[in-house]
Amino acid sequence: MTDWVTNHPELVIAVVKIALLLFVLLTAIAYVVWFERKVIAHIQARWGPYRVGPHGLLQPLADGLKFLFKEDIVPANLSSRFLYLLAPFLAVSLALLAVAVIPFGPEFEVLGTPTGFWIADINIALLFVLGVTSLTVYSVALAGWSSNSKYPLLGALRSTAQMISYELALTLSVIGVLLLAGSLSLREIVEQQSGRLWGVLPNWYIFPQFVAFICFFISSIAETNRAPFDLAEAETELVAGFHTEYSSMKFAMFFLAEYAHIFTASFLATVLFFGGWRSPFPETPFWQWTQYFPAVAAALLGAYFVLDTFRHAHSALHRGLMTLIGMALLGAGAVLALVPPLLLLVQGPFWFIAKTVAFLFVFVWIRATLPRFRYDQLMAFGWKFLLPLAVLNIIVTSLALVWPVE
Repeated sequence: MTDWVTNHPELVIAVVKIALLLFVLLTAIAYVVWFERKVIAHIQARWGPYRVGPHGLLQPLADGLKFLFKEDIVPANLSSRFLYLLAPFLAVSLALLAVAVIPFGPEFEVLGTPTGFWIADINIALLFVLGVTSLTVYSVALAGWSSNSKYPLLGALRSTAQMISYELALTLSVIGVLLLAGSLSLREIVEQQSGRLWGVLPNWYIFPQFVAFICFFISSIAETNRAPFDLAEAETELVAGFHTEYSSMKFAMFFLAEYAHIFTASFLATVLFFGGWRSPFPETPFWQWTQYFPAVAAALLGAYFVLDTFRHAHSALHRGLMTLIGMALLGAGAVLALVPPLLLLVQGPFWFIAKTVAFLFVFVWIRATLPRFRYDQLMAFGWKFLLPLAVLNIIVTSLALVWPVE
């Protein structure tokens, strides 16, 4: 066994990265639900989750236990029991599979073996992500049809038409980026965004491809069936849409897949338009102090958690947990500040996560702000506005690349 590990270090590293990514991603998905509920609550002047643990931080654990032990009701008159059970597994597996090729940071070495902050680095990574995410329409369609109920069927039909329509605009919106980068590799697309524009702005594709980004982001919201494009789950009309007949962990799987797709859309927006793991500050000696942002962020967050225990008369659990988390973050900030190689290693993931969290906030903000479209408005917006705008962006980008520069 030891010889096999020694002779195949890349496989060991890959297994460790897969396990670590799944743990971090599933935990992040659980807590982005908490994040969404808290943000919407504050927008609407409410508390949100607050009772289960400090500031409701244990609410995702309570929700998971509820789904795990809740009675699993399976309708008796299913169209296909196999497809009914397959649909939620298909939704989750496809949602998680797309993250395998996302680069979260630059290349580094482990035990003398070059690796990076990714599971797989393939030269058609963007094509792989678009292909995998486009297959999620099958999980929705199978769930609606196999339930043999009118509400799931109508929700599945709505979602299928919506996802196929906006998939066209989403795919066409990234072609401008591909023309500029000249590669389908997500890592190479990030590397092409190095340097500065006019010596001031970061050389990110958001500036020359702002129109493409608008098309991409709106289409991503529609692809994930999020408000204001949540016609497939319209509770006022369809009870819960395509997953009406699902309960317990099978419903939780659809819930998990939706938020995993939100992460994937945020990851892609970060990689394609906002420089991926690259810092927005110039890589010059004057701006070297910005490398300490990860350490400062960890220390400030830790200080906030520690000071929170003195703000109100909290329970012993609240004070103990907040103090523990705060001290851990303060220690992490100190270690990062005192160990330069470690500080340099976390630069890429720190900026990548910071940009992703910003996109997650925008997803939540839009849900809390905009009302739901009518179905005819939804389809007309996709076919009559986004699709022509994405095609126009391709034409303009192509002309700009081939136009002779004098």
